[in-house]
Amino acid sequence: MMEELGAGDGSVALTIAAHNSLCVGHLLIAATEEQKGRWLPPLARGAYLGCWALTEPGSGSDAVSAQSRAHRDGDGYVLSGTKQFITNGSIAGFEVVIAGAGERKLTAFGVPRGTPGLRVGRREEKMGLHASDTAQLVLDDCRVPAADRIGRDGEAFDDVKQVLDKGRIGIGALAIGLGRASLEIAIGYARERRQFGRPIAEFEMIQWRLARARTELDAARLLVHRAAALADAGLRFTDAASKAKLYASEAATRAADSSLQVLGGYGYLTDFPIERHLRDVRLMEIGEGTSEIQRIVIAR
Repeated sequence: MMEELGAGDGSVALTIAAHNSLCVGHLLIAATEEQKGRWLPPLARGAYLGCWALTEPGSGSDAVSAQSRAHRDGDGYVLSGTKQFITNGSIAGFEVVIAGAGERKLTAFGVPRGTPGLRVGRREEKMGLHASDTAQLVLDDCRVPAADRIGRDGEAFDDVKQVLDKGRIGIGALAIGLGRASLEIAIGYARERRQFGRPIAEFEMIQWRLARARTELDAARLLVHRAAALADAGLRFTDAASKAKLYASEAATRAADSSLQVLGGYGYLTDFPIERHLRDVRLMEIGEGTSEIQRIVIAR
């Protein structure tokens, strides 16, 4: 599904990925049965979108260095700090918020929109994925009941890693969809565009570009499906998910770039969607763990 959504519109695909893989995914992994009963039904039926607030202005790849804080206060917690680059941040009706809980420790909470002390900060203007909402979330002494803590106090990072492992499979599939959509446009264009008396699809240099892109996307799809199969079977898939996300995101960027080159000047215009695909797919090498982080995970 994520590949097909990505091929149609990267922004729609990313919106759903943040809702399903991250927000709902965290609840499925770590929430109690009582919490699932309260929070999952409206998220599942689409009453509102969910978001997952992990990243902060000063902590991205090193998530446990979060500067936000969750202080215990009576029968609840008081959250303070700022979350950054939150997909669905300004439109979500429910947030999973991960806050600092001491030296390199994290605690997660379920926070409904409208909770006093939770407000939307700056809405970001991005290079691509313009229809996907990205915003800051500001926690200004936001009080959350102890019953809305997700998982154990100070131990949320273990859950976060599991959420990201599964999320990386979806991002890999999304990237393949964007790369594939670009490639399909380039193939069609190459068959119709004539130069030097024949379609440019007959020129070897064009064929090689398209053949490499198609081969790499097919290989990426196999890596993504392998990681998904391992996850579905309940087997360890952290390494497989990182390999899939790393290779798929970079292969898709190469495919979009090569496809734009096949169209030449027309590829650089907004008349064709390839320039949008190229801007959109670039995030796949950054979000849910950069390519550099994936290489670290694989190397371990």
